[in-house]
Order: sequence, then structure tokens, then C-alpha cells
Amino acid sequence: MLAGSDTEHGTERDFTALVTEYRKPLYHFVLRHIGRPADAEDIAQQTFVEAYTALASFRGQSALSTWLYGIAMNLVRNYLNRAPHRVRKFESEEVLATLPTEEDGPDALVQRMEILTNLYREAAFLSEDLRHVLLLVAVEGRSYEEAAQLLGIPIGTVRSRLFRAREVMKDRLPELRDALRD
Repeated sequence: MLAGSDTEHGTERDFTALVTEYRKPLYHFVLRHIGRPADAEDIAQQTFVEAYTALASFRGQSALSTWLYGIAMNLVRNYLNRAPHRVRKFESEEVLATLPTEEDGPDALVQRMEILTNLYREAAFLSEDLRHVLLLVAVEGRSYEEAAQLLGIPIGTVRSRLFRAREVMKDRLPELRDALRD
């Protein structure tokens, strides 16, 4: 997207398009990890500020979206490390409302919301490392490679953490055993 923008005006126009495209998904990404809408909005905005400031250092070694989500993940980690008492309330209606598809009927939506509410509640008992991998791969549908890049860890570590997280969740939520299988 930003490649080939030689002028400052062109870069700003491209960056505006980037913000427009990723504002909502990035906000939901952050919200899933911290569970507080106002703080998630602040972190999402800070992500774009830091991305704009560091735009010249983007070398294109990864997708622009991966780079952007990596910045957001670092800000989420900083947020959680600075104030552990802020740690998540995963039952946000705002998050749950974004997940169903339009084809779902009311019964399927209610069932999905109950499952996700239980999953987020029980995920809060996982260590931060396991929780981040579980949310990225099992809930958001990110590939192992994307999760590894976003978290700055090897793919093997993603796989082992996901396995451990799924094992814990299978014990805590037996009704999700089939959904949490590899």
C-alpha cells in the first residue's frame, strides 16, 4: 500500500487509507486482548501514531498489516505489564457482536455468544503467553506464522503454547473439546 509513495502528501494519503482499512479490525484485536473499550481505543490510536512515526523504518520484510498488528501487540503487552489490575473482562458485548455472521439465526447467535463468553472467561485463567496464542490462532483465526510474527516468537513456540492452552481449555470447558482440537 505505502510502497512507491515518494511525496509526503502521497504518504499521508496512503496512511489515511491504511487507517481507514485497519481502524476497526485493529480496535477489535486490541479489545480482545484487554477487554476495555476505552483503553482499546486509546491503544489502537497509539498504534497508528507509532506506525506513522516509524513509517520510514518499515522495510517491507513482512506484510504492512503484520507490522501494524505487531506494534499493537507490543502496546497491549506494555499496557498489561504496567497495570495488571486492569486485566481483562472478556464478556464485552461489543466484541461478541462483531463475531457472528449474517446467516446465523437467533438460536445459533445465542449459542455462539454463550460459548465465546465462556471461552473468554476461562481464557482469563491462562498465563498471558498461552492466552495470547489461543486468542490469535483459535479465536481470531490467525495462522501460526502470523501469530509468531505478532508475538515475536518462533512458530514451534506458538504450536506448543497453543497445544498447552487447548489442553487447559478442554479440561475447563468440556463442551468445547471438538472446537479446540487441532
